[in-house]
Amino acid sequence: MKIRAFIPAAVVAALAAAGCTSDAPMVNLGLDDAYFIPRMSKLFLRPALSGEKYRWTVNGETVSEASAYIFMAAEEGVYELGFDIIDPSTPYHFDFTVTVMHEDVEYSPYISRVYEYRPAPGQFVNELPPYEDGDTYETMLRKVEECISGTNDVLVTLGAYGGYVTFGFDHTVMNIPGECDFRIWGNAFYELTNPDARGGSAEPGIVMVSLDANGNGLPDDTWYELAGSEYYSPSTIRSYCISYRRHDPAKAPVEDEWGYISDMEYIPWTDSEGETGFVAKNIFHAQDYWPRWLADDTMSFMGTRLSPNGTDASGTGRYYILYAFPWGYADNHPNDYADLNSFDIGNAVDIAGRPVDLPGVDFVRVYTGVNQYCGWLGETSTEITRAQDLHIPTNQ
Repeated sequence: MKIRAFIPAAVVAALAAAGCTSDAPMVNLGLDDAYFIPRMSKLFLRPALSGEKYRWTVNGETVSEASAYIFMAAEEGVYELGFDIIDPSTPYHFDFTVTVMHEDVEYSPYISRVYEYRPAPGQFVNELPPYEDGDTYETMLRKVEECISGTNDVLVTLGAYGGYVTFGFDHTVMNIPGECDFRIWGNAFYELTNPDARGGSAEPGIVMVSLDANGNGLPDDTWYELAGSEYYSPSTIRSYCISYRRHDPAKAPVEDEWGYISDMEYIPWTDSEGETGFVAKNIFHAQDYWPRWLADDTMSFMGTRLSPNGTDASGTGRYYILYAFPWGYADNHPNDYADLNSFDIGNAVDIAGRPVDLPGVDFVRVYTGVNQYCGWLGETSTEITRAQDLHIPTNQ
């Protein structure tokens, strides 16, 4: 689409004096008169011209003041868009339409792809999913995808603090104001003796999201944390870092006095708080706790660390209760509580804790958010089985 630019009078006079036409030249703005896109997909709008300030409007309402804009819509229909370059020398205004249509192939509400899987050491690593001799990272990534895609509902462990999985859907999950946008299933449960206390096995995982802003289909854009109930708690540590070191097979194991722990000093760790400890090995899981497809002898993770949520109810280390946080974490409440396992993209914050307005997200990352060891129960490790876009109808 060509638009007529505003040319100051002095410039027109100079052009005329040089024998040039006095008509204002036609300038290519880099935008078309009309666009047609499926719902819940991104339209990247990047004008070729620049100015002092910018304004984008959708159906008469200002939606952005950035130079570029990503348009998305959940509802089908024709949207009236406007773009202004607000500049005293060369102002521009351009109107165009975007027709949002139903997708040719129906979107799935469930996970369609797993992009990354890097568990921290843990008692279920190499079991959920099972490692087999010769498996590579790509093999394990495919296994994880088979476990949690669709409604397969097969547990995948993330190991101790920091271990994570990154997944996505076959479309962008829209951020609908005032609504939860997606849900994640885990294996948390409440103990039967006092279910109202919401304690039992809660292994909270922190949820992060990212928009594919560069359009390359990879999770390499900025990540944002979905601030849960504990985000602003004084006991929550941000920019927490932990490093694990592979078990030394030459070191003699240190057993516990009850016979449940086969090596209390199995995999050592150090953290940014100056603390040290171990991921212990118990008698119930005899396999290697270090991801066998990784050649590295050390691994490190960084993120937000939640406060310990486990209590030794026995006083002897034999019966721990892990209490759920109020809201905002995966594998934190039983799956029957849909609202407590659902997430609002509107809770996204940047690394400084400032709210971020995202139109939607393409990638979701879940990582174990607690660094905690609970006797024979072992390390606290987040597990997930499924995720669902709550804006796509389903009978499941």
